[in-house]
Formats: sequence, structure tokens, C-alpha cells
Amino acid sequence: MKTDKKILDACCGSRMFWFDKTNPDVLFADIRNESHILCDGRDLNIVPDVRIDFRNMPFEDNTFKMVVFDPPHLEKLGSSSWLAKKYGKLNGSWEEDIKAGFDECMRVLDFNGTLIFKWNETQIKVSKLLTVIGHRPLFGHVTGRHLSTHWMAFLKSQ
Repeated sequence: MKTDKKILDACCGSRMFWFDKTNPDVLFADIRNESHILCDGRDLNIVPDVRIDFRNMPFEDNTFKMVVFDPPHLEKLGSSSWLAKKYGKLNGSWEEDIKAGFDECMRVLDFNGTLIFKWNETQIKVSKLLTVIGHRPLFGHVTGRHLSTHWMAFLKSQ
């Protein structure tokens, strides 16, 4: 699949953390395309520009200057819970799925490009995640009320 976009959000969900949810430089991608009403009555719309599986993306190698990877991070929740609707749910083979997704993100990232990886360690610790993906971030930042959301930056070197 050809694109002229510079940035890929490989599993954009409802684009929650984007200040500009329609930025023309970003290709918003997700495997889901669905709408829900959350328990507090708010609408949740997951409407990607393109539907893809982050484990097997249809892009050529070295396509994007930046890739954002915010995959599902919860495995212990009901599939119809509001958390599953909002964030998605990991399946039983989460280690293989996340490793395949990380590898795909690095494959479609251009040389000297940046991968921004967001992970919440409420159920799975970042130390375990880093063992699974086999890469160490350049730097990162912890956010959230319980300091459990980690933003990490990776560089694709030549």
C-alpha cells in the first residue's frame, strides 16, 4: 500500500492523545472500525483512515518518518467491558502479538526515524514488555494518575 503520509499511528483507537485528530501528515490505522456509547454516556468512535492489523502491515519497508504504537495493554477484562471498547484487549498470545507489532512498526519506519511506544503497566510491567520486544528505549516518560503509563522513544538506526 502506497502512502504520502509521514507518520503512522499503527493502532489509533479513538485518537485520544492526539491534539490534532485530523493531522494531514498522519495515517490513522486500526484493526477496529466501531462506535460505542460508554458507561458515562460519551460516544466512543474508532474510525481509522485505513483498517490494518499491526502484526502484518501492508506498507513497504522504511515508509514512515515516525510511527506511533499504542497497542492494547490489558488482558484481564471482559471483552464487552468499557475498558475493552476504549482500549482493546490482548489475547492469550499477547507476547507474540506485541513482538510482531513492534517488529512491523520498526520495519515500516524509515532509517533514523522515531518510534513512539505507549504502554500502560497496570497488568503487564514495562520490564516484561521490554524483554518481549527485545529493544531498549532511548528515553521515556511516566504519566498518569498512578504513574503507570509509559511513553518510550526508539530510534531506527541504519
